Amino acid sequence: MVEKSDVAAVLELIRPSLQADGGDVQLVDVSEDGVVTVELQGACKGCPMSQMTLANGVERILKERVPGVTSVVPAA
Repeated sequence: MVEKSDVAAVLELIRPSLQADGGDVQLVDVSEDGVVTVELQGACKGCPMSQMTLANGVERILKERVPGVTSVVPAA
């Protein structure tokens, strides 16, 4: 099972890069099967590149650093 605190700690490492572009990320939930739900905020929220940021940035880094993370999805 993926620990929410482990995911939150890695998001803290990613956050400065997003904030540099006027955005941010908020952890919403971590499911038992390793799906991490996040809410993009600020400039990231409406950005057409946000899906790429999630997949190539946030998801890739979380999968590398937190065993058990299977995917990262935006909050509905």
